[in-house]
Amino acid sequence: MEIYVHIPFCAKKCEYCSFISFPSSDIQKNEYIGALLREAEIRKSFSDEPVKTAYIGGGTPSLLSPEQLRRLVNGLRELFPMDECTEFSIEANPGTITVPFIEALSDLGINRISYGMQAYQSHLLKTLGRIHDFSAVKESVQIARKYSVSNLNLDLIFGIPGQTISDWEETLDAALSLCPQHISAYGLIPEEGTPLWKRLQQGELTLPEPETEREMYDLAIRKLKKHGLEQYEISNFALPGHECCHNIGYWTQEQYIGLGLSASSMRITAKNERGLFCIRRTNPEAMDQYLKMVYNGQDFFTEEHVSPEDTRFETLMLSLRMNRGIRPERFMELHGISIDSCYEETLKKMVKDGLMQYSGGAWSLTRKGMDLQNSVLVEFMED
Repeated sequence: MEIYVHIPFCAKKCEYCSFISFPSSDIQKNEYIGALLREAEIRKSFSDEPVKTAYIGGGTPSLLSPEQLRRLVNGLRELFPMDECTEFSIEANPGTITVPFIEALSDLGINRISYGMQAYQSHLLKTLGRIHDFSAVKESVQIARKYSVSNLNLDLIFGIPGQTISDWEETLDAALSLCPQHISAYGLIPEEGTPLWKRLQQGELTLPEPETEREMYDLAIRKLKKHGLEQYEISNFALPGHECCHNIGYWTQEQYIGLGLSASSMRITAKNERGLFCIRRTNPEAMDQYLKMVYNGQDFFTEEHVSPEDTRFETLMLSLRMNRGIRPERFMELHGISIDSCYEETLKKMVKDGLMQYSGGAWSLTRKGMDLQNSVLVEFMED
C-alpha cells in the first residue's frame, strides 16, 4: 500500500498550475494538519497491508514549519504500519528551504526530495511564475546533501513559451551539474483557465513548434542517458536503483490512500474469475467541504466503482507509460484473462504501424509510440 498526502499551500501560485493550492497562515496550516491526521485515523482501516512508500506533495510542502512537519509525519507513523516504508518522498520548492526544515526531514526518515527546478534561465522561470532562480536550486541541493538527504529528483519543463533548444540544453546541463539521482522532464501542457493558458489565448505568448518540442524531448533522452540516467517512464529518468517506487506503484496499480484536499484513494475490492474490481474515491477541492467531511462525516467525496473492463484498460494505459511495458503473465495475474483475448487485433495493428513491440517477454511502446501515446490509447479504448 502507498500513502499520498496533499499540502495545498503555496507562497505564490505558478502561472501554469492547475492543482489545488493557495496562500495560508500558520493557523490554517495547523488546522489542516489536524484534519489530515483525523482523516488518516478514519482511513487506517482501508487496508492492513504495510505501507511501502509515502509521498508528501503539493502545493509546497516545504512551507510547513519543522514543527508542523514533525507533527504530521509522527502522526502518520503512529497510525499506519510504516516499518517497511523504504521510500518516503517530499516535494519542495527552491527558495523555501531552510536548514531546520531539512534537519527535520532527516530526523523523520524522509529520504527523498523532489525539487521543482523547472528551468535554468530566469526569464523562463518568470514566464512560469516561479519564485526562485538557479542559485536557490543549487543552495537547496547543497543543504539537503549536507544533512544526508541524498536521493534527489529535479523536475524540469520543456516546451515553455520563448524556450529555445539551446535554453533546454543549458537547463539539462545545469541540472546534471548538481548530480541528481533522478530527473523528471515534462512537456508543458497549458491547462485551461490558468494564467499561462489565458496569455497564450490572448497571443501574448507562443508555444514552441511541435517539432521543436520533439527535438527537446529527444535531446533529454540522449543527454541524460549519456550521464547514466536511464529513461524508465515517458517523463522520468534515473540512475540504476533510484527509480521512483511511489510512482511505479501507481503505474502498477498498487492500492493507495490519498489524504487531503482533492487527493484520491484506490482500493481493490474483489479479485475473482470475473476480473479485478476497484473503488476510487476523491476528496473535495474546497477546504470547508473537506473539513466537514473529516469532522462531520458529510459525503463531499466522489466515489467511482471501476469495472473489470475499465481496470483492464487502466492496466494497459499505465503500464505503457513505462519503458518495460506489461508482461502477459502480469496481466493474467491481475485480471484472470489473457491480454491477447482482450486486445489481440489492436496489438497486431499497433505492431504493424510501428507503435508497439513485443520484446523481452513484454508489450511496450516503440519510440514512435511514445510520441503518439494518446493515439495508441484511443485505439485500445475502441477495442
